[in-house]
Amino acid sequence: MSPLIWYLIAYLVGGIPFGYLIAKYFAGINIKEQGSGNIGATNVLRVLKQTDPAKAKKLAAITLLLDALKGALVILAAKAFGVCEATQWAIAVIAVIGHCFSPYLKLEGGKGVATTAGVLLVLVPKAVLVAIVVWFIMAKTVRISSLSSLTAIVVGILSTYVLYPDLSIQSHAPLLIIGFIVLYKHKENIYRLLTGQEKRVI
Repeated sequence: MSPLIWYLIAYLVGGIPFGYLIAKYFAGINIKEQGSGNIGATNVLRVLKQTDPAKAKKLAAITLLLDALKGALVILAAKAFGVCEATQWAIAVIAVIGHCFSPYLKLEGGKGVATTAGVLLVLVPKAVLVAIVVWFIMAKTVRISSLSSLTAIVVGILSTYVLYPDLSIQSHAPLLIIGFIVLYKHKENIYRLLTGQEKRVI
């Protein structure tokens, strides 16, 4: 298939708003109108736990898993069809863009952390393991979801320079683009972190 077809598939698959769909059909809530308005797992947990904490944890976990899987599966499919690695990296970037600027939600979307983890788990798995460890430590200590995610993303990407100094495409640019997108989508969280207003996960 033409790379353009793969880019379209990556955008459409990456854009599937699992958090929005899960909250709507399993809890009867429009997640875009509750909490932070974000469609990611953190907001699903934060909003649904007010009425059903047990269900909230399950649905948030499912959201997290599906958002990661959609990123991983589109890369795995490209690999199965023999798509070159340069195109795979472009697919990874576009899948994250699709999640963050979903075609199904008028170009609104999530913040891209889980989908980033999904695509990179296939392409640079050791770096993702480093990021997961960092996220777990931050989540257990500072208990601020956005700070944990941002720290994990930054450390994970930086670790690729050590763990994967010679990427097959001879460039870390796709990783830096993905990192920029995730940071941009967290701009409001970053402002709240800098002003001491960001809430902890209880």
